[in-house]
Amino acid sequence: MTDMLEASLELVAQGERIEGLAGEIAALKGALLAQQRPALDGVKGGAVDPARAQFVERYLRQGLEAGVELKSFSGASGAAGGYAVPREIDQLIDATLKSVSPIRGIANVVRTGTAGYRKLVTSGGIVSGWASETGARAETGTPSFNEIVPPSGELFANPAASQAMLDDAQFDVESWLASEIAREFAAAEGAAFVNGNGTSKPKGFLTYTTTNEADSVRAFGSLQYVASGAAGAFAASNPQDRLIDLVQSLRAPYRQGASFVMNSSTLAVIRKMKTSDGAFLWQPSMAAGQPATLLGYRVVEAEDMPDIAANSLSIAFGNFQAGYVIAERQETSILRDPFSNKPFVHFYAVKRIGGGVANSEAIKLMKFAAS
Repeated sequence: MTDMLEASLELVAQGERIEGLAGEIAALKGALLAQQRPALDGVKGGAVDPARAQFVERYLRQGLEAGVELKSFSGASGAAGGYAVPREIDQLIDATLKSVSPIRGIANVVRTGTAGYRKLVTSGGIVSGWASETGARAETGTPSFNEIVPPSGELFANPAASQAMLDDAQFDVESWLASEIAREFAAAEGAAFVNGNGTSKPKGFLTYTTTNEADSVRAFGSLQYVASGAAGAFAASNPQDRLIDLVQSLRAPYRQGASFVMNSSTLAVIRKMKTSDGAFLWQPSMAAGQPATLLGYRVVEAEDMPDIAANSLSIAFGNFQAGYVIAERQETSILRDPFSNKPFVHFYAVKRIGGGVANSEAIKLMKFAAS
């Protein structure tokens, strides 16, 4: 009788353990399903970043500064400044800038932690030699170093929204702010990367000294141009030959990944050019997301490039990834201003950006002149 009672108690205990395990398994399944279940329409998926939530809900909407990271606006004095835009919003600004500002999309963008960026570039040819396995190694020549310091300045935007808009829970503040800042930044920096004078702003590649000398004899930092064959126009006969000369003036290593850069007015002239058998030089894209090509190279439309005129530098061809560098601070700083223009709230955004030619051999220009 005792044995039967002990056996019954053991079965009951096993049943309780099984029920406990089943409960734990059910809880784990529920947790996994909750992670995999898609968010309902209108609900943002993923974990909420506390820093971003504080920035948007407290600082942007209400102007509460507690918990928001302070950043100095000035490199000379850190007493007064703005607040760092969270990484997610800053990345959205950068993505929009890259799609709107054409030069940024093809240039070398370097993120820096300080106001200045410097790069050493060697000139004077290859410094190396050959020797047998046991032969003496003669001393090689000393390379010449040139320091590249892209001129920089503070790029700012000042979009405004009414307090009523900010108080509206359905108003997507972060997307609105990112799009407004990116639109104003893109217009300003696009012009500077092409025509900037280098005074408190980037130095545009069209403002460098130009010459028709080849790479082997040209002074460091100057850009080579190829003449179009006529003042303010292409040559009357075989104008496409000058485009081929422009392409071939760029050395072969740089032609990998090279692009044409011109505005839509200049591109309209080139799109009408045909070869002797009637084929158009310009070829439209055959796939979504792929650029149109000219002589097999990508065409980038930059409206800040000048129209065709006498002695204008209206077409650039080169590997801008190697030839032009954009140096920028990692964070965008922003200051909320509800006082200057009541009842509107202004968001004064600042980003330090520099730009300049890093390798003058990697960019060639077409000058619309007879020679």
